[in-house]
Amino acid sequence: MTKTETNRGQSAPRKRRFKLEHLLDHSILILGSLFMLVPVYLIIATSSFDRITVARKGLQYTFSDQMAENFHMAMFESTSFTGTVDGFTMLMNSLILGMGFAIGKIAISMMAAYAIVYFRLRFATFAFWLIFTTLLLPLEVRILPTYEIVQGLGMINTYSGLIIPLIASATGTFFFRQFFRSVPEELVEAARIDGAGPVKFFIDILVPLSKTMIAAIFIIMFVVGWNQYLWPTLITTDEGLFTLVRGIKQIMLVIADNNKIPEFGVAMALAIIAMLPPVLIVLFFQSWFVKGLVESDK
Repeated sequence: MTKTETNRGQSAPRKRRFKLEHLLDHSILILGSLFMLVPVYLIIATSSFDRITVARKGLQYTFSDQMAENFHMAMFESTSFTGTVDGFTMLMNSLILGMGFAIGKIAISMMAAYAIVYFRLRFATFAFWLIFTTLLLPLEVRILPTYEIVQGLGMINTYSGLIIPLIASATGTFFFRQFFRSVPEELVEAARIDGAGPVKFFIDILVPLSKTMIAAIFIIMFVVGWNQYLWPTLITTDEGLFTLVRGIKQIMLVIADNNKIPEFGVAMALAIIAMLPPVLIVLFFQSWFVKGLVESDK
């Protein structure tokens, strides 16, 4: 075989073989995506119809001309029991709860993990596992004593009462502990030689290194805080503090026009508004979210 023939054989592209399992895998993924997206499409389409059409014909598969009106009514018309609260107010309350929930959990978790990893405490391991076992005690289990404490402190119907009792996070502490343990000891020694104290080392070195982990935890905690229903239901009786998830049912009872025919289109519009912020947060931080959870070389 000549040299030319050898080069020709090496440069010839290798044909990719069609594999049946690839077709099966992609078919399952496509079907799963459709299974998740079809209900969302039905909600969006139905939000463009008036209440009478939806009451007569059910969910709609096409679009009509009532979408802008339904969204305007859902967001800006005061239709609560007191006539002073609209969808926009509840949206702002949900954003405050979601952001405060996520930021508070990240701050508490980072400081707890920092103390466990870098402070040479005899009971550090025991303290970590004690924190970790709180995963076995969800909010529903400890809700009565938590409510009694919040009530005793006068935090009913306040943003602090909504946020502060929920910001302790064993999940966040676990992830940050694992990340801090992967930081090289040489970096700690170099910071100590340069005269960096514990606070400076934490703020100037660990926090910038933890950006991807912070983004990943932020997404998880924001979505959890945004979807809170039980706790806001107990803590808030003032409609001015209703979150979007908490207030949809209450606002719909009044929007229903004396309970004759519910405003189904407005209900769908409120559901879409409730879905948008978590979706946008996930899309915006998607790359950081993946890196924060799966990147091994920190």
